[in-house]
Amino acid sequence: MVESGSSREAAVIPVGFEPGSYACVRSLSRRGVHTIVASERENTPAAASRFCDEFVSIPSPYEDVLAYRDALVGLAARDDVETIYPLRAQDAYVFARYADAFEPYVSLVTLDSDLLKTVFDRVALVEAAGEAGVPAPETRLLSDVDAWDEDLIVKSRYNLLTEETCPTFGPRDAATAKSVTHVAPGERPNVEAIESEMRHTPIVQEYVPSSDEYLFGALYDRGEPVTTFQHRQVRGDSYTGGGGVYREATRDPALEATGRALLDHLDYHGIACIEYMKHADTGEYVLTEINPRLWQSLATAVRAGADFPASYWEVASDEPVRSAFEYEVGAGTHLLYGELGHLLSVVRDESPLVDPPSFARTAVEIAASCVENPHFDVL
Repeated sequence: MVESGSSREAAVIPVGFEPGSYACVRSLSRRGVHTIVASERENTPAAASRFCDEFVSIPSPYEDVLAYRDALVGLAARDDVETIYPLRAQDAYVFARYADAFEPYVSLVTLDSDLLKTVFDRVALVEAAGEAGVPAPETRLLSDVDAWDEDLIVKSRYNLLTEETCPTFGPRDAATAKSVTHVAPGERPNVEAIESEMRHTPIVQEYVPSSDEYLFGALYDRGEPVTTFQHRQVRGDSYTGGGGVYREATRDPALEATGRALLDHLDYHGIACIEYMKHADTGEYVLTEINPRLWQSLATAVRAGADFPASYWEVASDEPVRSAFEYEVGAGTHLLYGELGHLLSVVRDESPLVDPPSFARTAVEIAASCVENPHFDVL
């Protein structure tokens, strides 16, 4: 790896173990960009890549988000650094809240504070979806639910917990609450225990019976789409859902229209990873959430031809933007350890709303798809 102070234009990729970081590093390196992997973990896979030009140790955003911000501002101040990529929720947060600290040094294609508040707050996001005519689950605060007589799920209200959203947090705290509780009709969950675990009042949503889960990825430049992409999630972290561990690129005009309608309504700027469920009865694409960052399954998009890291670089560095809306339908990639996690979830996870599949059949399906489509995020 080269030392700091490259003669080439550089980009900072702050990561922990985010799988999308490798696709990001590889894409930028092939464009001739000096890649700087910044992490609190020296064993992060992206740093071991031959496409990583430089590694910098920085504080963990989960331990001290202000120290993390200061480290990124320090990297931004380098003469060779042009931009920083958002791969974690904390990145979008520090870029938006502390925009004035970054603005003198780098160009960031990211949300402002007002838009971030809407995207990070799932109650506000559902309201915005309604205004845009985009289907979304009925959503209430856990404290407002009196009757538990239908299929429901309980999950965090916020993409990221900070001092603005969590009463026990200080300015250096930032954390995620990823647990999702499935509740069958007639079963009242332990509300006090859930609120204590999540450290805020979470939300309750109607359970949407889905035939498939989809991702709509987009890069918007001040309200205009630059690159969009869709994939179908064949398998997730768990048989009950979660991030995609095997996905295949797809294209459906209805999903494109739904995804763009929401982002157009928000006058979006930056990266958007939107998760949708296809309603098993109506066929509608129902909104799950937006993550304003590059996503776990980025490798699938890049392999299909939707090179989001390259598009982000073009917008950030004020290069001519080559809008990309065409890609290879059917292209897919596996997150190999995620596939193992999915298989283990069949025997470990429980849900009153989703029956576990056969362990043997799932193992055969995973093995067959790895043989038929031997492409992996990181191997």
